[in-house]
Amino acid sequence: MISRRNIRVKVMQLLYMMDAGKGDNAIKNPVAELEKSFEKTKELLVYLLYFTTEVARYAETDAVKKANKHLPTLEDLNVNTKLAGNELLWQIVENESFKKAVEKVKPENLINPDFLKRIYNNLVASSEYQLYINAQSREKQKEKEILRFIFTNLMLPDEVFTSHLEELFNNWDDDCEMMDQMVNNYLSKPNGYNLQEIISEEKWAFAKSLLISTYNKRQYLLDLIKPKLQNWDSERIASLDMVLMQMGVCEFLYFETIPTKVTINEYIDLAKEYSTEQSGFFVNGILDNIHKELAQADKLNKIEFKQKK
Repeated sequence: MISRRNIRVKVMQLLYMMDAGKGDNAIKNPVAELEKSFEKTKELLVYLLYFTTEVARYAETDAVKKANKHLPTLEDLNVNTKLAGNELLWQIVENESFKKAVEKVKPENLINPDFLKRIYNNLVASSEYQLYINAQSREKQKEKEILRFIFTNLMLPDEVFTSHLEELFNNWDDDCEMMDQMVNNYLSKPNGYNLQEIISEEKWAFAKSLLISTYNKRQYLLDLIKPKLQNWDSERIASLDMVLMQMGVCEFLYFETIPTKVTINEYIDLAKEYSTEQSGFFVNGILDNIHKELAQADKLNKIEFKQKK
């Protein structure tokens, strides 16, 4: 489930923390810290998926509560429970990987019932919900769209709910954009993901290698970068940009199966997204300059890239 883009973001965040951390705040075991970061990501993902399913299942709870009123109205007795029978919802709820993840993380202990009811009421008031319950058939695309609507249009923009997430998960700010992608990917194909292993062995090896190589070779990487900064005011260069450039040069030199164009494009995008407005242009210029220099010196060994020529 974790993509290489996600991995680069995690490594970037950790290297940035390590660069800033001094004395008692220093990270003693970077690999263990990275592993812990991925575990926190998994816990956050499971909670968001569970909350989404609980909003959908609340239709049945709402119907029971209204029917049990002392003097229920006709409307109370006719609450539409179509959403509670959503086929994708039950495909997720009955998925063995999902059930194991829920058993381990125990998201039910973290849910605030008031927030659950709040999101559900906002759903019922929406035109999207009315279109869904009034449709006579169950189309796979529509089943998927209503769950995505709950997550993307109701949960994520709700400041009360996201404040709740910040209190529960200290990685929410770092992982929020990643969660948008991961939850929607899961809703597209829940049976295609193993929530016990959100990062494959191959990708975990890439993550560890990128972290360790960039950190251990940081002085050599800086020696390659600094001469290219002559036309830039070093005091105005964002610390995060330096981390991104070190990671990029590290990929040039030590990751032979990653094409240099892919590396440059990835770090330009990360600079634009996580650093300053000028960072994309800056990182592009420096990495492109270093890439040309390394290529001229025949220091790039890109196996797959060369085979594709």
